[in-house]
Amino acid sequence: MLTAKMKWAGGLKFEGTSAYGHLIATDGGKGHGGDEEGYQPTELLLFGIAGCTGIDVVRILEKQRQQLKSLEIEITAHQNDKYPKPFHTIEVKFIATGTDLNPKKLGLAIAMSESKYCAVSQTVENAGKVVSSYEIREE
Repeated sequence: MLTAKMKWAGGLKFEGTSAYGHLIATDGGKGHGGDEEGYQPTELLLFGIAGCTGIDVVRILEKQRQQLKSLEIEITAHQNDKYPKPFHTIEVKFIATGTDLNPKKLGLAIAMSESKYCAVSQTVENAGKVVSSYEIREE
């Protein structure tokens, strides 16, 4: 099980601390009443996909003794112009640099990450359920 907690920091900004002790902030754009002092929450979803699959791909290619020097992951998310605006398509492009990289091994590493190892990609692909509850505390 993984948990996360964020606290309202005024305006549209929320702050949280990672399991490793790193601080993170989310905020809205100035056009929506925010101050742009953090990540857009939707960006974090994309960073999560990139980071999760990136870790898997690097580890798999290392096990396959591929000489990977660099891996960049570009993500483009598409959504409707009107509400509701969930992402309907997320394009993930892997740009691998190295010596004698085998394209079949790279493709297999990506497929294995997306279908077996990366919980973020699998959750997005399978549209996991979000269950909400609330608690009110008096001052």
